[in-house]
Amino acid sequence: DMLEKDYNVAVNVWSITSYKALQNDAADVERWNMLHSDETPRTSYITSCVADLPGVFVAASDYVKALPDSISSWFPRPLISLGTDGFGRSDSREALRDFFEVDARYITLAVLYSLAREGDIPHEEVKQAMKDLQIDSDKPNPIMAG
Repeated sequence: DMLEKDYNVAVNVWSITSYKALQNDAADVERWNMLHSDETPRTSYITSCVADLPGVFVAASDYVKALPDSISSWFPRPLISLGTDGFGRSDSREALRDFFEVDARYITLAVLYSLAREGDIPHEEVKQAMKDLQIDSDKPNPIMAG
């Protein structure tokens, strides 16, 4: 909602129930292609889902960002992964997402940053969004705060 309403950016939201299953499928397809190089290459499920999609890709997880990172090589463009790389730091899911920068504000920032990196919007829009969303660029990195 925030991206469309406040920043005029259309989004598609997908739910991934198993990063592990997607990674296993993609790795299996990659292996098959390697072992059958003279045959028509197969396409992994994740690649078939995202190959022709326009725009940028951001994955947010309440688990470590290594999970979405595990499927990133099968995306047509860079995937920004957000995750909660730690535990025991928060008394609620909302506080956890805020601390580890996985809440709606940081998802919005990641999308806008990706769009700016691709040259689709000016970087000034990212800076303005950080002000609007009250994101402190000097906040300590949560994975280093331990």
